[in-house]
Amino acid sequence: MSQELAGRRAIASGKRFDNTCDNTYTPGVPSKLQEELKQAIPIKRIEEEAYLSIVRTAAVLEHSLAQALKPYDITPTQYNVLRILRGSGETGLCRNEVGCRLVRAVPDVTRLLDRMEEMGMIVRERGTEDRRLVSTRITKKGSDLLARLDDRIDEIHAEQLGHISKRDLKTLVALLGDIRDR
Repeated sequence: MSQELAGRRAIASGKRFDNTCDNTYTPGVPSKLQEELKQAIPIKRIEEEAYLSIVRTAAVLEHSLAQALKPYDITPTQYNVLRILRGSGETGLCRNEVGCRLVRAVPDVTRLLDRMEEMGMIVRERGTEDRRLVSTRITKKGSDLLARLDDRIDEIHAEQLGHISKRDLKTLVALLGDIRDR
């Protein structure tokens, strides 16, 4: 771990920098991830293990969310669109703006919105002054579904991450932000 990253981690956690050696990595010693993935060959680099651990964790968290959303016949991406549109207010958003705000990019936002419109979750309207502008808004049906899901989603996040201290969660959020800013 670089000194800069260690320093940021210490600051985010509220600790003074203690000069602890965090950069020792022992290839050949099976890690939790290696055991979880039943990987016989050791992971060579800590950077690779960090990447794989992030991807694996995201997959586990998203699977749990997908299972919770399944009874409501929506996907995590559709849930994300509903949350985006709920937050956009009465004016709604154009297709490109919805696509830019998605947590996970999708190749065809138009098709995604088509399906959600067919489900009655969203409505799209062409602008009166500029016909090229199509505004997408959440419907009452979509808003009602989100309202029913809010408490359950909060419970899922608590189940997934509630065992980690607030301080460590803040550190995790900061570190993941640093990765995305690269």
